[in-house]
Amino acid sequence: MDLNNIWSVFLAKIEGKVKPVLFQTWFKDTKLLNLTEDKALVEVPLDVHKKHLKENYGDIIKETFMEVTGSIFDFEYITEEESQKETEEKQIKENNEAIFESGLDSRYAFENFVSGESNKFAKAIGVAVAEKPGSMYNPLFIYGNSGLGKTHLMHAIGNYITANSNKKVLYVTSEKFVDDFLSLYRKNENNFNSVDNFKRKYRDIDVLMIDDIQYLEIASKTQQEFFNTFNELHTQNKQIIISSDRSPDDLKKLEERLRTRFNWGLTIDILPPDFNLRMAILDKKIEAQGISSFVPEEVKEYIASNCTTDIRKLEGALTRVFAYATIMNGSEITIELAVEALKDYIGKHIISKNKIDKVIQLVASNYNITPEDIRSKRRLSKIAVPRQIGMYICRVYLKESLPKIGSEFGGKDHTTVMHSVDKIKRLIKKDKELEEEVNKILAKLDVDK
Repeated sequence: MDLNNIWSVFLAKIEGKVKPVLFQTWFKDTKLLNLTEDKALVEVPLDVHKKHLKENYGDIIKETFMEVTGSIFDFEYITEEESQKETEEKQIKENNEAIFESGLDSRYAFENFVSGESNKFAKAIGVAVAEKPGSMYNPLFIYGNSGLGKTHLMHAIGNYITANSNKKVLYVTSEKFVDDFLSLYRKNENNFNSVDNFKRKYRDIDVLMIDDIQYLEIASKTQQEFFNTFNELHTQNKQIIISSDRSPDDLKKLEERLRTRFNWGLTIDILPPDFNLRMAILDKKIEAQGISSFVPEEVKEYIASNCTTDIRKLEGALTRVFAYATIMNGSEITIELAVEALKDYIGKHIISKNKIDKVIQLVASNYNITPEDIRSKRRLSKIAVPRQIGMYICRVYLKESLPKIGSEFGGKDHTTVMHSVDKIKRLIKKDKELEEEVNKILAKLDVDK
């Protein structure tokens, strides 16, 4: 369709219908920009042309244009300045969309985020935020030690949002945010194009995710810019998700106004995985490799017992066992091979099985129940009493902390552990048979009484 030709024919017809001075004033410098099914967009020199053509020539324009095209169109008018501005904005948007990188890793999803007692609340909140970004829990602040799944959860949220909406998601580390900000100064802080590019990247989005915010503590000037970015996004109900290795209140070197804002929404912590979750993570990884039948249960238990605080180290230990078996000419994976493969990886101080797990195994064997029974929430007397004995031994003889004991015994809270320890202490003083049972377990555990 030749728009210029159509408009030339139209102008020639109009020129024969109106006085020359009126044609020169109102029609001569107009231009047909676009035709859709029922609308014609026409460029005019000034705003006054838009008003005058609509109010005084609407009917004659429609009639004459129908003579040329054979169809009826509604007319919209735009000035040359407005047209240029729209074109520039469209080009900027297209350029930005062409170069925009979300930073998301497609490997991470809710489906492969293995959850247990230590992280199921965090996962549930992550799903809720992903379903309705910006409308609840904003900001969402996730904290916990390295290697517990914070980054996986953030990517899972971002990937879910992009897959189920047209929202624009940006994931960056705090180091990347600092680098982008400092580059403005390296290029020249008065370079407005650079400033605009920075602001578009971090503010022309729907979801901003900043990983490891604790590294922002060392960059005071950047804190000011992040404060401004946070306020801009939050005011527009754009979702903000932040992770750290510490809670907001423990980020002492961050400005107080930032720490206050981090507490506006919801703060959740991810705890180290308990034994059951560590086993589930190993099972998931083994299943993904398609070699479930080649890894004995005792090998998984050995790895899960010795890599207790870090999911990355847990998965790394399994990978190391696979590699060692391959190097040894495809040797069968046995507990002996696993011990040999991991002797330098997990450290000499934990080369034997985790002693809490050993206590659980010894107690379970002594009372003819399973370790899973002890870690469960079942309250039958034949399970509850052995569980309390195990907690007592771990606290009194192994000197383990209440939270760690609670975690290893199936996610019990520290008050439950404290109550169990106190109860067994009282019973032992008046029950010689119970004292003998405990001593029998201690003898097998080989600890100083």
